[in-house]
Amino acid sequence: MANKTLNMDDDLYAYLHRVSLREPKVLRQLREATELEEHANMRSAPEQGQFMAMLLGLIGARRIIEVGTFTGYGTLWMARALPEDGEIITCDVSERWTFVARRFWEEAGVLDKVRLELGPALATLDALLAAGEDEAFDFAFIDADKVNYDGYFERCLKLVRPGGVIAVDNVLWGGSVIDAADHEQSTEAIRAFNLKLADDARVALSMLPIADGLTLAVKLP
Repeated sequence: MANKTLNMDDDLYAYLHRVSLREPKVLRQLREATELEEHANMRSAPEQGQFMAMLLGLIGARRIIEVGTFTGYGTLWMARALPEDGEIITCDVSERWTFVARRFWEEAGVLDKVRLELGPALATLDALLAAGEDEAFDFAFIDADKVNYDGYFERCLKLVRPGGVIAVDNVLWGGSVIDAADHEQSTEAIRAFNLKLADDARVALSMLPIADGLTLAVKLP
């Protein structure tokens, strides 16, 4: 038996989907539509979306903040997991990609749960804090430009309640985080972010090798 995470080749990945993925039709259609878009690789993996939806149910999440919407695939997984009075505030700067998102949110019947904020996410998060939304969210998902990960995290840490969860995507960055020759700005930003969280006493921490790496940080009391 393996004592470390298995390498996931195409056949094993297909098996994982075949025996565990429960992707509703509207989500599959959105995933397929996203594959036609430029930068389609920015979409969340379906098994990651399903995992986060389950996690939301486990913690009884009602309010979510999402940094980075793209075509709204991850947003839709999360919105479907929320109760009827739940809300997800999702931040992005692209009208083109979020136009695709809105169409599928409406088709899925979750449009009333989603509040899209178009504009720089740091400004949106600062506005929420200025409006007294400290510790008003149960869950945060960060999946946007990597150079601002630290700023997004610090603000989300203020916005989520004690016991709330911050999920951060792409923390393994395709393996580039251990490539000593890679000094690209985003790579360096993720390296610094990961090292910071490793010793951050404000959170309980687990980095999962799901998709491109997903860190879960639970805010401690």
